[in-house]
Amino acid sequence: MNVSNVSQPVDASSTPSSSIEQAQTILKSVFGYDAFRPGQDLVIAAALQNKDSVVLMPTGGGKSLCYQVPALIFSGVTVVVSPLISLMKDQVDALLASGVNAAYINSSLSYERINDIFNQLHNGQIKLLYVAPERLLSNAFIQRLHQLPISLFAIDEAHCVSHWGHDFRPDYAKLGVLKHYFPTIPVMALTATADRATRSDIQQQLNLANPEVYIGSFDRPNIRYMLEEKFKPVTQIIRYLKAQDSQAGIIYCSSRRRVDELTDTLTSQGFNAAGYHAGKDEAERQSVQEAFSKDDIQIIVATVAFGMGINKLNIRFVIHYDIPKNIESYYQETGRAGRDGLASEALLLFDPADIPRVKRLFDSIPDEHRQRVEVQRFNAMASFAETQTCRRIVLLNYFAEPNLTQCNNCDICLDPPKSFDGTLDAQKALSCVYRLGQSFGLGYCIEVLRGSNNARIKEYGHEALSTYGLGKHESHEYWLSIFRQLIHYGLLYQDITQSSVLKLTEAARPILRSEHTLHLAVPRLNASASYKVKDKLSKLSYDKKLFAILRQVRKAIADEAEVPPYVVFSDATLAQIASDMPTSEHAFLQISGVGYTKLEKYGAPFITAVKRYLD
Repeated sequence: MNVSNVSQPVDASSTPSSSIEQAQTILKSVFGYDAFRPGQDLVIAAALQNKDSVVLMPTGGGKSLCYQVPALIFSGVTVVVSPLISLMKDQVDALLASGVNAAYINSSLSYERINDIFNQLHNGQIKLLYVAPERLLSNAFIQRLHQLPISLFAIDEAHCVSHWGHDFRPDYAKLGVLKHYFPTIPVMALTATADRATRSDIQQQLNLANPEVYIGSFDRPNIRYMLEEKFKPVTQIIRYLKAQDSQAGIIYCSSRRRVDELTDTLTSQGFNAAGYHAGKDEAERQSVQEAFSKDDIQIIVATVAFGMGINKLNIRFVIHYDIPKNIESYYQETGRAGRDGLASEALLLFDPADIPRVKRLFDSIPDEHRQRVEVQRFNAMASFAETQTCRRIVLLNYFAEPNLTQCNNCDICLDPPKSFDGTLDAQKALSCVYRLGQSFGLGYCIEVLRGSNNARIKEYGHEALSTYGLGKHESHEYWLSIFRQLIHYGLLYQDITQSSVLKLTEAARPILRSEHTLHLAVPRLNASASYKVKDKLSKLSYDKKLFAILRQVRKAIADEAEVPPYVVFSDATLAQIASDMPTSEHAFLQISGVGYTKLEKYGAPFITAVKRYLD
């Protein structure tokens, strides 16, 4: 097995220089890019040598080009295994827009249409064929493939092959038989998230022969990782969305009920939002996803049922209402933001009380070994949420990409945690729990401490306690943060056997007796206020007014062609147009993402728009 990464590249010297030159020509003339992204040329070189490969690149890192470029060099057909109908359609639409003959076969097509596609395949009219694993492995389909000149199998979302992958799918696990049916055809397995165990299992399950393994950087420098302590999540989300200027984003929730409730709240507040989860019928889910792709809906509120294979490039933010179950899921879901390379944000709302709640969910896993693995992965996610060091460092080190450099683009770097002598506040909180007989929950303890004038406190006579009102000068959110830290430090615990009432531990005694001091983190009550204009991260300095005009032009073209706007041009391409302001075809062709076909199809209206803007 040959393993490579950015610092130890694959030796592509055995690949004919004519093939490499041909790949570079295709990259520019068809896809409109001047140079390969890191690793793409190495993976393409391995494919052109008919080698099996495992490719790990971050979402938005350009995995698709790793098999699309060789497909246009090979004389035969490249078969791409894809998990979702919507993803197949998006990929094929994008290829057709660039002048590449591609097709998909799935349950949405008639028998006549499928036969027509096979006729085109036999006649050499189609270079890439997208298909789901279930259909690919049917006996009838395998027989038809045997009649075609197959050059390459590309397996997208390959982590689904592995039992250790965070999104294991049984149909994917059967793909190892491809090497039995087609022993001489190279297989390229691609994924954005796979730890060591998953990578090894992918190779074993797919029966890959001494594959080239390319591990690209997991860093997404354009994504700003942020965490806010969860106080009033709906209010926090609404505040955040109001600052997003109608940008596209996804909000992930842990339950269908929460998706529905949050969607209703956001739409009632005037946000252009829609819900998505497995409880909705297929037609509604498809309609929502299509509207989101076409920029007709700005915000999707969804469970994790939404996301795999989402090809939308201009998602500017991803919010997690609840903590994900593992870092792999978090990384993949946040990675759906900023696939065009422009500045984007990932916001996680975190309540430390969610940690024991989520851990209890793993108790239902019957396989003890699998249960231990899932708990271990969640512990890593919880550590990421609780870290006081650069979040990007934690993330990259988890994926075995050693890094000690502060990113200056996460909440920890932008607003370093501040501490204070919290002994007095801790004594107030701990004393209040003690005076209440260690028989009440967190919310009630805070109400007593703040001197709330409600009927329940009067009913119990707790307004007479010495701790009543001791914390009246601080907000509920302030004390919530203090109590959570005391739980985190092991001075308090929530007894889940008694309705989560707060109880003192032995470690609380020295604090109450002033035998030790305690330093606490200053509560962050409005963290997002520290994060100013994210456009500062955009490398391009472009005309925002012209950019808005170009988006309107793109939307009109996309609607007429019945494709998502990013199929026409990405936001990154529009930003460069708004920066360089090309007024001729030659100048327009120099824009990244503009190939000859797209110049011919779409160039004129954009050039006209630029000229009118300059007049």
